[in-house]
Order: sequence, then C-alpha cells, then structure tokens
Amino acid sequence: LLKLEESQAAAAVGQIELARIWSGVLGHYGIGAGQILVTLQDTEERRRYLNARSTISKLLEWRAVPVINENDTVATNEIRYGDNDRLAARVATMTSADLLILLSDIDGLYTAPPSANPNAKLIPVVESVTADIEAMAGAAESELSRGGMRTKIEAAKIATSAGTHMLIASGKIEHPLQAIADGGPCTWFLTPANPVTARKRWIAGSLEPKGTLTIDAGAVAALRAGKSLLPAGVIRVEGQFARGDAVVVRGPDTHEIGRGLIAYDAEDADRIKGRSSSDAAQILGISGRAEMIHRDDLVVGGPRGTDSAK
Repeated sequence: LLKLEESQAAAAVGQIELARIWSGVLGHYGIGAGQILVTLQDTEERRRYLNARSTISKLLEWRAVPVINENDTVATNEIRYGDNDRLAARVATMTSADLLILLSDIDGLYTAPPSANPNAKLIPVVESVTADIEAMAGAAESELSRGGMRTKIEAAKIATSAGTHMLIASGKIEHPLQAIADGGPCTWFLTPANPVTARKRWIAGSLEPKGTLTIDAGAVAALRAGKSLLPAGVIRVEGQFARGDAVVVRGPDTHEIGRGLIAYDAEDADRIKGRSSSDAAQILGISGRAEMIHRDDLVVGGPRGTDSAK
C-alpha cells in the first residue's frame, strides 16, 4: 500500500492526465470540459456547497462537461469520501439531477456476489433500500477500486432520499449508455419524490431559520404566483445569516408566507432591500443573483400557496 503522501502525489499526476483525456475526447465533438476537484467539506459546508453548485451550473450553461473527482491531493483519510460512488451521489443531489448512473464491473445488484454464487440473480428494480438489500452487497472485488457494491448501495440511499433515481450498469461494454437505453441489464433504484419536491421538503422542515425577511403585498402576490423574491419587494431584514442559510419570509401583516434559502448574507441583503436588481449590483459592486430568494429555493405556504412541504 502507498503512504498517504505517495497517494496524493500520484493523484496530482493522474488528475492532469485525466483532464487532458476528457478534454481531447469531448473536444472532438465540439464540447468543452471543465475540471472540478472537490473534498468532503465542499459538499457538507453550505457556502462551499453553493459555490460548487454554481460552478457546475455555469459550466453546463457554457456547454462544458464538468469532470468531477475527489481532490485526493489534499484530502486525508479522516476527511474524504474515499470512493466515487458516494461522491457522485452527493454531486447528483447538489445539482438536483433526475438520474445518477453508476457504471461498474458488473451489470447491477445481484441477490449474492455472482463471482461466488452461480445461482445469483440480477435485481432489476429496487424500490426502497432495506436492510435485506444492504445485506446483498459484497465488498470491493477490484484492486483498482476503493468502492464496491456496498458504496453503491450507500450512494443509492443518498440519491433516492434527495429525489434522484439511480441506476447501476456495466461499464465494461462498448456504449454502455446506449445499452441501458436499449433495455440492457441493470438495476434501478427508484425514488418516490423528484429533486425539486425533495429539496423543498428539506427547506421547509429540516433547516433552522437564521433570519426573517418582511416583504410588501406585491411581493406576497408574486410569490404565491410562483415567482422568485426580488430585492425590490423586501421591506425589512432581520437576523444574522449567511448566503445559503434558511430564512422566514413574512408579509406586511407579519404572517409567515414561506421559507427559503437566501442568496445574500444579512449585511448585503439589508443594503439592497427595496431596490431593483440592477441597483443592487451597483450598490454591492458585484453582479450577484437577481433574486433575493430564487423560486427553486423557496417554499410558499398558506391557502393560496403553490408549494407543499407535506
């Protein structure tokens, strides 16, 4: 086994080569590639999570494929994923992906490790990751992989809990994605929710609000019509919060309208309240988001609300 510093040095060399290969292959089709190296903290700390998500979104907007890997050059054993399966699941949920595909050395989840049990049967669909499903996963069988079916099951739990379907299929065949589309063998892990509803349920019930925004009647009507909250509609800003924190949104009568993830910290939000989005950019000296809270980050309640967190 390599020492930690030897593994990190090898990763530094390999990351450049991997990026070069992806850039060359995608460039042949007129598609760009952008390398993103993440650590565990980048998906667990809210501000870094938002920065990573914004970078991925911008790359896709530029028609560049994000090539994402764990930053093994700085990650230590104590603060690392250690496998790409769970990392892929966290990135999929970060971007509200509909589907995560994991390519493996076998074509799905079997009732037992097929290399050890010739009677093992492929499970085509898993509707819920139960203890029985977890028991079917064996350990990693490849020396080239830190993962295995166990980490793929863990990835399925992460993905499906956030509203992302997951699929395991063989990556040892040519054109594996086409094979999946043609009905080839694989295992689907289904989720009962979609990424938007799962995310909004999380916003509504799982986060402790750090502050309050009071908005005018026009903004209340806009939110209940499914619009985003713009700075112009905000009357008052209360509390100490950072970008990405959950805040309560109240109408002029102080009744709660909803909850959402704020795009600005408390100081900047207070400076741009009541101003147009173009004015906000001039006041702050940077071109931030036009919305104080984007509609995808907002759960609206009340009798005429458009969202439900139940």
